[in-house]
Amino acid sequence: MNDLTRDLSEPVAPFPEFPERVAAETARKAETERYPDSEFAGAPKELTDELERGVDALAEEIIDVSHTIHAHPEVAFQEHFAVETLTRHLKDHGIDATVGAFGVDTAFTAEFGSGNGPRIGIISEYDALPGIGHGCGHNIMAAAGLGAVLALRRLQDEHPEALPGTIVYFGAPAEEGHSGKEYMARGGAFAPGSLDACVMVHSFGGYDVADQVWLGRRVLTVDFKGVPAHASSAPFMGRNALDAAALVYQGIGLLRQQMTPVDRIHAIITEGGTRQSIITEDAQMKFYVRSKFPGMLKDLSRRLENIIEGAALMTDTGVSIHWDEHPATLPVRSNSALEGRWVEAERRRGRDPLPLGVVSEILAASTDFGNVSYRVPGIHPLIRVAGAEAELHTRDMTAAGDKPEADKGAVDGAYGLAQTALDVLWDKDLLAAIHKDFDEDGGAVDVEHFFD
Repeated sequence: MNDLTRDLSEPVAPFPEFPERVAAETARKAETERYPDSEFAGAPKELTDELERGVDALAEEIIDVSHTIHAHPEVAFQEHFAVETLTRHLKDHGIDATVGAFGVDTAFTAEFGSGNGPRIGIISEYDALPGIGHGCGHNIMAAAGLGAVLALRRLQDEHPEALPGTIVYFGAPAEEGHSGKEYMARGGAFAPGSLDACVMVHSFGGYDVADQVWLGRRVLTVDFKGVPAHASSAPFMGRNALDAAALVYQGIGLLRQQMTPVDRIHAIITEGGTRQSIITEDAQMKFYVRSKFPGMLKDLSRRLENIIEGAALMTDTGVSIHWDEHPATLPVRSNSALEGRWVEAERRRGRDPLPLGVVSEILAASTDFGNVSYRVPGIHPLIRVAGAEAELHTRDMTAAGDKPEADKGAVDGAYGLAQTALDVLWDKDLLAAIHKDFDEDGGAVDVEHFFD
């Protein structure tokens, strides 16, 4: 029954049952589902034990870096303070970094090791969200990546033979709403064959997760060009660009029935006219288009273009379609052999990361790490840094980002990244399995030209 007495000036709160049921289902699955044990031995036990002691010795520094970056949030491509903070700590430990790497001002890179053997990449992100700061936990992720690198360097300093290969550390800006890693890739980072594996960890509320669905994402801007006319005395002499935009919005609504459950199209009308008495001459729309698989994202893009061009035909308006103002991001392709070693490392820290499918794929976002994972083998696990109430991209996550649970996530994440890298350096069977998994999943993809 409709509530005819409610205040119509205020919106009705969304009905909470569905997200509550999803959360309950996830909790039930988490009680019984367990990631399989890794079949690989990894690094020698004595080095593993020494590495873990090194991470714990660095814990205070790791937490201090997380808090410092949390207190100084910087948006995409403006992360100069974060870069200075991270590279200063590298220098303090005898690691030289190149700032402005790959043609991106707030990217950096550093490497060390034996110069022979496998090459393993470790990534830190550090940009914040406009208005709410570190609501995605990138301060924690930055500190975890740094901590992993410092622990591995410490291990090498104490045992010169400990790293039979090379560690390559990447500082990656502009993940939020942009594609910083793709800009880095186009400048030479993450080239196919340049790394045997690349690892990073992402903050999360509620659970530790070995693998989760991350959607590919494209950005689209559409401009409709109409003919202005007096809306009362001569509307028949006009061609209404706003009508075209409205038809597109309706067309997307009808398309949703044929979209898969993890496809997403978000649209806004950014320009729709200047005066009610004038038939609208110019209208503009902006879109995010997302899907679970690269090929599906390409097909969804085609179907959206058909709707847009159909609206132009129906209204006799002109249309200009502009894809990917910021480079597209692909879904994350996770490497199962690498995942298994991450899980084993986190179990040493008292965590038990969940396998794919426990956390509903309906709860899916996007990340530019997907573009890395289609060039070289990679993983992008989630680490619990707060309770489930602290969802990503909220002020609750920002508030949680410098609390004890987040600090523990930064330190445990640092150990997980470092140990996974060390395992790949030492275990030839693991390395072979990583390359086999990558090749069987399709191998390297020409990401830059995928949508051409």
